[in-house]
Amino acid sequence: MRVTSFGLFWRKSEVEWYPGQGNRGQFHLIGRIGANSGRVRLADFRKQQGIYILYDEYGSVYTGLTRNQGLGKRLKDHTDDHLAGKWDRFSWFGFHPLGPVSNGVQGINDQADDIDEGTDASIGDLEALLIKVLNPRLNKSKMKFQDAEEWTQVPLDDVEIYRERVLKA
Repeated sequence: MRVTSFGLFWRKSEVEWYPGQGNRGQFHLIGRIGANSGRVRLADFRKQQGIYILYDEYGSVYTGLTRNQGLGKRLKDHTDDHLAGKWDRFSWFGFHPLGPVSNGVQGINDQADDIDEGTDASIGDLEALLIKVLNPRLNKSKMKFQDAEEWTQVPLDDVEIYRERVLKA
């Protein structure tokens, strides 16, 4: 199991959890790599599976794992359950690779063909995950995931701007 993508300290307020009539359940967790036309990539991580951490203004308050449900569903559940109102940011670490592009946005490849790819790589990625999340003061090494890409959250008001840039390329 390898980390393929991750997002750090995304804002809960930048996700439209309940988009309204006709869009039931179709909210998105849009991330980007790059910013300029020809180089920007967008992906929807709503169906990603992996580990997530919820934060309030003082630090981490909850960590969870997505298995059968996607990341988006689990996070959306936490807007209404016993954690409602107790977090405002989240970080996530996904295990599934990205799938094909549809309307300028990549989705998640649902096939779990890379789940048991190698113990050494898995241990290294999990160590990198813990260091990125916990940021221990005495750990001097800056760990990196072997094959993962970091994605930056796209604010709600900017999704169409970036989508146009992707489609122009």
